Amino acid sequence: MIIAAEASSAHYALKLMDHWKTQGKDYTYFGVGSDAMEAVGFERLGKSEEMAVVGAAEIFAQYSHLKGVFNSLVAEATKRRPNVIILMDYPEFNLMLAKKMHKIGLKSFYYISPQVWAWRKGRVETIKKYCEKAFLLFPFEAEFYKSRHVPYEFVGHPLLDEFSEELLDPVKIQYNKEKYGIKKTEKLLALMPGSRRGELNQHLDIQLEVARRLLKKYDHLRLAIFVAPTIKKEEMLSRLEDFKSPYILLQDDPNKMISLADYVLVASGTATLMVGLLQKPMVIMYKLKWLTGVFGAIFIKIKYFGLVNLILDKEAVPERKQGEANPDELFKLMDRYLSDPTYTQSVIEDLKKIPQYLGEKGATKRVAESLETYL
Repeated sequence: MIIAAEASSAHYALKLMDHWKTQGKDYTYFGVGSDAMEAVGFERLGKSEEMAVVGAAEIFAQYSHLKGVFNSLVAEATKRRPNVIILMDYPEFNLMLAKKMHKIGLKSFYYISPQVWAWRKGRVETIKKYCEKAFLLFPFEAEFYKSRHVPYEFVGHPLLDEFSEELLDPVKIQYNKEKYGIKKTEKLLALMPGSRRGELNQHLDIQLEVARRLLKKYDHLRLAIFVAPTIKKEEMLSRLEDFKSPYILLQDDPNKMISLADYVLVASGTATLMVGLLQKPMVIMYKLKWLTGVFGAIFIKIKYFGLVNLILDKEAVPERKQGEANPDELFKLMDRYLSDPTYTQSVIEDLKKIPQYLGEKGATKRVAESLETYL
């Protein structure tokens, strides 16, 4: 049983399933996942595109649906007795599920561990009590788990498995740009408003306003809006009906899309790490509904919220949240990239250092092999 309720988690879950398929493993899967997982035989009791919510207000609005999926998972796990349960991020839901699974004698593993080192650190005790092991993506997580005597395995980040030097080749990038009519003399600004509908509600209009101002100032600038796999392209088009500036709407493999960009305005999350690995200057933003933001300000005690800044332990790229993530501030930060090439290059040099903090390639294979003991 796999619980992959976020776009990034579903992506990593699919990689895990693909790996086992190439190894000739005839496993069956059910739980929460994406369209792409279902297309290769995953039985969905919950759909990631419907469950990807964040924040107290958003969870409350979806409570009855989430509760229904939770009850279905417990009932099916009790009946089918899966060899392993793979929990991926989504901590409020998954930690409750781990407790239930432990009670009925089933083994849960946490892959894509929640950010317990950032806030509500006591949740790590729940992982310790009800999970067999946590698979960790970042070295700084390992020290936190080790100090609290939680069984863990540092596997590195699965994004490294998808990273290719070809994605950094300027000749190939320009060739791919020209497919979309982007000339050599033009630069591409990309908007990445998020993979959840709630994120689109909070971020898209602000990002579009920033883009509108930049397009007005710079004649050589083109605009692309990247659509996450959990969002239907038609839905994004409906949200763009009143946006009159020219744009390219893309929904493709995230790495291929990001490789086209010269500058990115991105919602906080795994996407920032993809953008960082591809060495694209970015500004990170995040806005939550007011009540959720108040709780976050009280409980989240970390210097940075952007993954690339957390990894590099410095504000390598600008990040703004809540009231500071407004069109005036974000325009000013994005504009600096276009007007100050020296600054832009210094940011790129910082981003080049990210891979050395993410372990070795092969994270998916290491997780798969570790779980095979139980399968």
